[in-house]
Amino acid sequence: MADMVRPVAPPNLPSLVQTAFNKARLAGDVSYYPTQVAVLTPSSIPFQLRFSPALAHKPKAPKPKEPNAKPFNPFENPSPAMLIADLPPSHRLVLNKFAVVPEHFILVTRDVKPQTHVLEKGDIAATFACIQAYHADGRELFAFFNSGPHSGASQPHRHLQLLPVERMKDGLEDVENGAQWRVLAEKLAESKQGLPFQVFTTSMRPDMSAEQRHSSYLELYRRGVEAVFPDIEVSSEGEAKISYNLAITNNYMALCPRTAEGTMIKNKSGEDIGVVSLNGTVLAGTALVKNEAEWDALRENPDMLLDVLKGIGLPP
Repeated sequence: MADMVRPVAPPNLPSLVQTAFNKARLAGDVSYYPTQVAVLTPSSIPFQLRFSPALAHKPKAPKPKEPNAKPFNPFENPSPAMLIADLPPSHRLVLNKFAVVPEHFILVTRDVKPQTHVLEKGDIAATFACIQAYHADGRELFAFFNSGPHSGASQPHRHLQLLPVERMKDGLEDVENGAQWRVLAEKLAESKQGLPFQVFTTSMRPDMSAEQRHSSYLELYRRGVEAVFPDIEVSSEGEAKISYNLAITNNYMALCPRTAEGTMIKNKSGEDIGVVSLNGTVLAGTALVKNEAEWDALRENPDMLLDVLKGIGLPP
């Protein structure tokens, strides 16, 4: 895709998302799962821990009626209630049906493309179009991408997820250390001190072309692959060689190679409590748990979260 046909998001995108979310939630088309929140500081890194017991009972996608039928794909033909806007030439914006953060929305490819393939220039350009539409409105977006079996990915149709940063802060004003939290990917560009897993970062500039932004992503991907497989040849297209999370903000891009989706945590008696799984929001500095035992154990001993973080990627 040449720069002259780069995607342009609607200038009123923040209000479009807010209106679509509120309307869909009222109609029951979107389920919003409120959370309790605490800010933990393992290794001096302010990290949001959110607890949503209702999320453990989230409905599962319908199974195909015929044995050889394709699994249900919510992104292939989204209902009007879920569609926010088309983003020509190759993407559309839809609501996240199961939202923990209000106004969580998703950038999906119009054609069915694999989540496990290296991102194309159009994917990165469309993501930045959304980020810049929010930035022009005085707001910020955190975009993330989960790719591969260890990344926390759940849908095979290619998509990047977008979270309004101001909504990620909901509830922080009422908790200890809440004012310390900011998007981790932004902090990592300044210092990776104390981070227990390897992350590669690069800066973004407003005047960068679509080609330059895509090249920056490919360079991060190459560095990630080489960190896992030092002797492998890295292709800039097709199936990705590693599991990874990608985070994109207005100022930075960060990539984290993943070796596990999560880690088992234990109680004081050494008994298993549950597996804490992390997706690309780990690069925002957030984690989500669905049962009270995990919530209590991690708040009581924040170093357990540090152990989880150590277990999901490569050592720094």
